[in-house]
Amino acid sequence: MTSQIVQDFKEGLGDGKLLIQRCNDCSHLALYPRYSCVACQSENLGWIPAEGSGVLHSFTVLRAGAPEGFEQDLPYALAVVQLDEGVQLLARLTPDSDGTWNHYQCDDRVVFSQPPAAENGVLQYAVFSPAWPDQTQRP
Repeated sequence: MTSQIVQDFKEGLGDGKLLIQRCNDCSHLALYPRYSCVACQSENLGWIPAEGSGVLHSFTVLRAGAPEGFEQDLPYALAVVQLDEGVQLLARLTPDSDGTWNHYQCDDRVVFSQPPAAENGVLQYAVFSPAWPDQTQRP
């Protein structure tokens, strides 16, 4: 069973929104969602939409050994993205136009992109794409 805080995050993804949890008492931002603020321990938490841009810190392409339920997605790229708001998350990268992820480099700027449609409108992951329009040409 998925907890309500994770469900809210996933439903936001399904609506095309990347949400960040925010403490309503001290304004501390958190991703991934928690039951209480790590800064002040308040349980008065809410959600704000992220701007959706950040820096690619690291990534890897999975070609085998996907977790149960994701085998049909292979191959896919997992990435650690630090959003401009300061929080980090694990996400997927869209493939390049040639179906690979060869054009990505660490420290590239990336943007949240509309994830593929999901069953019941609930997605399991965020998706990012290069911040430059032509994936082969960096600014």
